[in-house]
Amino acid sequence: MMIEGAGELDRVARVTSPTLSRAVTPVVQERVPVILRATRLEARGARMRVGGLRVVDRAIRQLGRLRDVNVVIATDGSIPLPRRLPPNMDRRELDGDAEGAIERLRAQLGPQVLVASADGVWLQPARFDRATRIVDAASRRLAERDVYREAQKATAGLVDRAINQRVSAWLTRMLFARLPIAPALITLAAGFIGLYGALMIAPGGHANVLNGFLVLEGSLLLDGCAGELARVRLHQTALGAWLDTVVGDFVNIVMVLAVGMALWRHGGTYLDMKMAAASAGLTLFYAVVSYRELIRQRQGDVLKLRWWFAYGQSLRAMGGAGASHIKAITLLGRRDVVVALGIGLAVADQLPVVALYMLIIALVRAAAALGQILTPEWRLRPPA
Repeated sequence: MMIEGAGELDRVARVTSPTLSRAVTPVVQERVPVILRATRLEARGARMRVGGLRVVDRAIRQLGRLRDVNVVIATDGSIPLPRRLPPNMDRRELDGDAEGAIERLRAQLGPQVLVASADGVWLQPARFDRATRIVDAASRRLAERDVYREAQKATAGLVDRAINQRVSAWLTRMLFARLPIAPALITLAAGFIGLYGALMIAPGGHANVLNGFLVLEGSLLLDGCAGELARVRLHQTALGAWLDTVVGDFVNIVMVLAVGMALWRHGGTYLDMKMAAASAGLTLFYAVVSYRELIRQRQGDVLKLRWWFAYGQSLRAMGGAGASHIKAITLLGRRDVVVALGIGLAVADQLPVVALYMLIIALVRAAAALGQILTPEWRLRPPA
């Protein structure tokens, strides 16, 4: 057994004072003790890597995300542990018989104690009762398949789901997961490549425009690798989400201006550049408002923001009447769709249509941002 009593993770202790009525009984959330076994019996699987991360490190990061548990890592020194542990963890060195020492530790922590294994891989932080124990190469491959499949569920864009995800998943698994590289560095590299692609469009001409959009598509693939690597390695941070948002917005603005410049230089009019400048300005306005909301709502991902048109729901979790139409509109405005459309229309030499599409997206986003500013605070609260 890897875990006992998993249902007690949601235990809530109700403490009633004799002087208080039943209606005002305070609720106190207990911290459930969890023992993470890291002994010689788990050493083989715990040392293996799943998604470029040691199994024991994956277990520690998963348990470190739980706020309602206190974790004691019971180790006999067979498995090297990280020097820095999450705040809710403590290390307990075992002497002599490891099994006997763990039993004494369980008795000391009380009957509500739960036990997890350092050679187990599970997908949801609190469901270590559903872990796959890593004992050989076959179980490692099975767990890695599940981890990558779970990481791909967060993909949002239409073209990303249909095409880009397949390529970025392969690149992540075959290359980036095997390298000691941080997802933030891949995000920055994707941003520089996207900027280079946008600048390639600016001179205009059929070849330049097509090649520029193709380079932008490459930057999207690389950005997808960064996101998937962060999810696979459990390295999702607010700073990483902010970096991805800012870099993406910057590339979007430069791309809009580059399309206007390309039209102006090759048979267009000054109106084309004015349209591009208006689109860039409206996009910048939306970005500033979204950053304001990210700070106010303490988020890092725009998809997790609560918007006025969603009645206090986030775009990722939005439901109810009209939710499917709103989600469809937001998906059509994502960069993966714009770049794919740009590639197709560049082949057909229809760059003005791309500029018009970008202007429509910018107008819709600016209207949403303006509504967010004018909406009272109570309308943005999460639904009960």
